[in-house]
Amino acid sequence: MEAILNEDIQILKRIQANLESCILGKMDEIKLLLTAMLAGGHVLLEDVPGTGKTVLIKSLARSIEGQFRRIQCNPDLLPTDITGVSIYHPKDEVFIFRAGPIMTNILLADEINRATTKTQSALLEAMEERHITVDGETHALPEPFLLLATQNPIDFEGTYMLPEAQLDRFMMKFSLGYPDEATEMKMILSQSVIHPLDQIQPVADVGQIRGIQQRVKQVHLDDAVAAYLVAVTRQTREHPAIFLGASPRATISLVQASKAYAMLQERDYVIPDDIKFLAPYVLGHRILLHAEARMDGATVQSILQSVFQQVRVPVRLEK
Repeated sequence: MEAILNEDIQILKRIQANLESCILGKMDEIKLLLTAMLAGGHVLLEDVPGTGKTVLIKSLARSIEGQFRRIQCNPDLLPTDITGVSIYHPKDEVFIFRAGPIMTNILLADEINRATTKTQSALLEAMEERHITVDGETHALPEPFLLLATQNPIDFEGTYMLPEAQLDRFMMKFSLGYPDEATEMKMILSQSVIHPLDQIQPVADVGQIRGIQQRVKQVHLDDAVAAYLVAVTRQTREHPAIFLGASPRATISLVQASKAYAMLQERDYVIPDDIKFLAPYVLGHRILLHAEARMDGATVQSILQSVFQQVRVPVRLEK
């Protein structure tokens, strides 16, 4: 196991280096993206335009030689524009399935909140079940399958709120944000001749990623750490400032993400710090605060900090 783990870590380091060459100064966000991919989860990127979301996703697809498709969401987009449609072939008198862009390894749903709720709902089955159903026939999605959706947090005209059921299916939600001054200066100089994305070379393939995803499941989760994780998610349901706490799906997502992040940290076991780092990104978008708490200035992040202060950290772990 140790030799295989070392080989997996080297692959992940090469992928991470590729992404860091395209998106400067965003090491934590890159690790979050890789964590979601290894854990088999989906990501919602909420950010203003021009921060590098599309470049980050494209560089990941090129690094693993994965198929990449992009959907530009708008109110005219239909569910069949995503999933595909069965077309009648008169010569053979049969229906032929024409696959939509969802039949890919990495799917970018750009500005997902501009699509209607009906179209957004077309993604639910794919996100959870890893297959789609068109005209009564089920079609399995390629493996790995990773959905990365983006939304603009400041432009509300012509947008539709994501339903809670769909938000809960995203393993993580985070943003890239603006770079600092030194990083932005370095970015300008690095792109003066050629865009870093054009220099990205594959360093893995989808078969290797599938193998690593299976081995992530074998990362050890001590009973004490598991109890700590469950206590954190359960506390979100009991906190007086929280109206809607984390779901059982959120608990499972946090387990899967913690195992994947542990591997990125070159460990074959999960520690409490993994859970503390990931919880804001895995639980934050699934939690709703009471109106009174929001009026008092409370935020999801501040409430999560108080949750961690109330849950005792295990001090002795068994590998």
